[in-house]
Amino acid sequence: MNPKVDFYFDKSQKWQSELKQLRKIALDCQLTEELKWGTPCYTLQGKNIVLIHEFKEYCAFLFFKGALLNDSDGILIQQSKNVQAARQVRFTNVDEILEKQAILKNYIYEAIEVEKAGLEVKFKKTKEFILADEFKNRLNELPELKKAFEALTPGRQRAYMLHFSSPKQSKTRESRVEKCIPQILDGKGLND
Repeated sequence: MNPKVDFYFDKSQKWQSELKQLRKIALDCQLTEELKWGTPCYTLQGKNIVLIHEFKEYCAFLFFKGALLNDSDGILIQQSKNVQAARQVRFTNVDEILEKQAILKNYIYEAIEVEKAGLEVKFKKTKEFILADEFKNRLNELPELKKAFEALTPGRQRAYMLHFSSPKQSKTRESRVEKCIPQILDGKGLND
């Protein structure tokens, strides 16, 4: 147990018992407990294996390379269609965790083996993401915008592409593009 992480398990009002049980399971697997992104993260030789996090409706284990795991028990959840590597196992009560304790440990041990083997998730290339027509049009109209966008890191490009393509209505997509043009021209990412 890492004392720097203790606060996380004491602050939760809704999921305190569940989070403590998840912590016990992760520590039983001989992982190092660290605090990353303000949440408990369990690592092996500095490599992220699994983290614990909580949401309004559930708490969860998040396997960083969950897409590479053999989900024989069908418990891994892809948070959204845009999440490529990570997978969650969600819980809404401590009994679910206790019931799946052996399964969870097996998944953790498999995640450890994936990391030891050096396996990597093959990510979609930035070019494979959908470029909203509204943004395409603006890139064609404004060469300086196209140049600035192409100068962004692939991660920043993907963030914009997802942000622009997710609304159903063209009007909303156009509005998002217009709002972000100054940021892109300044070389900043969506959340900078």
